[in-house]
Amino acid sequence: MYNFFAQNGKVNGEYLITGGDFNHIKNVLRMREGDNLLVSFNGVSDLCRIKSFLVDTAVCEVVEENCVSSELPITIHLFQGLPKADKLELIIQKAVELGVNEITPTEMHRSIVKIDAKKEDKKVLRWQAICESAAKQSKRNVIPKINAPKTLKQTLNLLKDYNHVLVPYESLYGMEPTKNSLSKIKKGDKIALFIGPEGGFENSEIELLKGAGAETISLGKRILRTETASITALSMLMLYAELNI
Repeated sequence: MYNFFAQNGKVNGEYLITGGDFNHIKNVLRMREGDNLLVSFNGVSDLCRIKSFLVDTAVCEVVEENCVSSELPITIHLFQGLPKADKLELIIQKAVELGVNEITPTEMHRSIVKIDAKKEDKKVLRWQAICESAAKQSKRNVIPKINAPKTLKQTLNLLKDYNHVLVPYESLYGMEPTKNSLSKIKKGDKIALFIGPEGGFENSEIELLKGAGAETISLGKRILRTETASITALSMLMLYAELNI
């Protein structure tokens, strides 16, 4: 079943779908009056039926409220070391599918790519569009937020708001630290996850993060590419949350 995000809440048991989503429903998917779809707004997804099509609006009446809950019992903010552009887009897509709530591209010492400030707004809009598309595909209740890039030092001021700050680090051996860190996670916790860019973290960056309360963890014995590390760490958190919380 297709999932769409409403711009405004329901009124008298109906959602109004407009803009690009209206065009997608009517002209791309060729849905008809009476067809069912999911409509999400403000973290809640309702089962709806297309009641009618107006000139530029699909009127969708609610059949069942709050029928699907796909969000994790924890909140995850991914601080992704800036990789090459195509890799970042893949990471954003997969991170949203795996349940991330927020993504901040983070410039680190070994980041190959530097974001041109003049192009930053356009890039963020594109990344946000990828978030929305992935959220629809994976039937999320919310569209994760993607922020403008920050430097690692700029992110340190944000970490006081998180219950856990986890940093997969290739120089850490053994899975015991990972098991210990995961075992502390409880329902409702906020987690900041830092992934290094191509080439990994500098030792000084690890020390900065530890000074801000971060715990280093291992993702196994193998050295992973940055996109693989992101997907692996998020998969691990998703499975732990689904199975244990």
